[in-house]
Amino acid sequence: MAAETSPAPASPEPQTQPAAEMPIEVDSVSFPDRDSVIDDDVSALTQSITSSILDFPVENGRRYHAFRAGVYCLPNDDLEQDRLDLSHLLMTKTIGNKLFLAPIDQAKMQRVLDIGTGTGIWSMAMGDEYPHAEACKPNDDYILGNDLSPIQPPWVPPNVKFEVDDVEDPWVYRTPFDFIFCRYMMASIKDWPALVKNAYDNLNPGGWVEFQDYDIMYYSEDGSLKPESATHQWISELIDTSNKIGRDPQPGRSLEKWVREAGFEKVEHHKFRMPIGGWPKDPGLKQIGTYNLAQLLSGLEAFSLRLYCGVLGWSKEELMVLLAKVRKELKDPKLHAQFDFHVVYGQKPE
Repeated sequence: MAAETSPAPASPEPQTQPAAEMPIEVDSVSFPDRDSVIDDDVSALTQSITSSILDFPVENGRRYHAFRAGVYCLPNDDLEQDRLDLSHLLMTKTIGNKLFLAPIDQAKMQRVLDIGTGTGIWSMAMGDEYPHAEACKPNDDYILGNDLSPIQPPWVPPNVKFEVDDVEDPWVYRTPFDFIFCRYMMASIKDWPALVKNAYDNLNPGGWVEFQDYDIMYYSEDGSLKPESATHQWISELIDTSNKIGRDPQPGRSLEKWVREAGFEKVEHHKFRMPIGGWPKDPGLKQIGTYNLAQLLSGLEAFSLRLYCGVLGWSKEELMVLLAKVRKELKDPKLHAQFDFHVVYGQKPE
């Protein structure tokens, strides 16, 4: 016979916000050392928030961001950070060893926003390349990079600052920017037109915006990528699943339309082919293809785990079998697969 248990104590009533029309009641309790108490309260709150942001969850052996967990489907661990830095090299080489293509008057480029900065490598490169911004006033940072994950290094150029933020939240910047840059946010954004409109609203007149992103559907110009191949099946399923959760994995093909619809002028669209592997004859494309293959092989698990296991319900073992086939095919020099990288920039009217 089960032992009798005492009834659980009643739960306290949940705390609610006072009605908007009611004044907020002042806490009249006095303290002998008021400043010390306030400092302690602020410190405790800051530590609590910092702890929650840095409490990275681990799934299937990979580490993910904690702030707005689940918004971004790729991990943020050291292996992924190395891949992101390699991707930075890949993308800059693809567009001609440049950080951006917009025809910006550097003398007017005083405030820059880097959306979804990742490891912060683009922001830091900008800080090194444009050091004149060190003369900016305090709290008026030249280059600001935001991201869901606080994985950026602590030692950065003096004109660079990073913050944890969700770019799909309302933007509350007090001072507009002269250049807003957004790169490699595929499968991360729920509402792309709203993001582009936020960029427009937070630019100075005459300011520029630049988006760089992929259309990750693989294709071949010689028919070497077969529809029945493991690689074609894998990337097709990846794209379909990402679309099902409302995160466009092919934003590159729509960037020009979104930028024009937001009201930007002097819009330019450049499309670059990115081979997978060192099969191109052209030395520049061969190098890009080699970099691309390296970052893809490193990222196969990162791209797939949350979508295949978390959304489609595959076991990790099933996924690893598929990825082993994909890895083998991607290494085959007879496979001449590629995908497209898009760069779109425009200017806010003067």
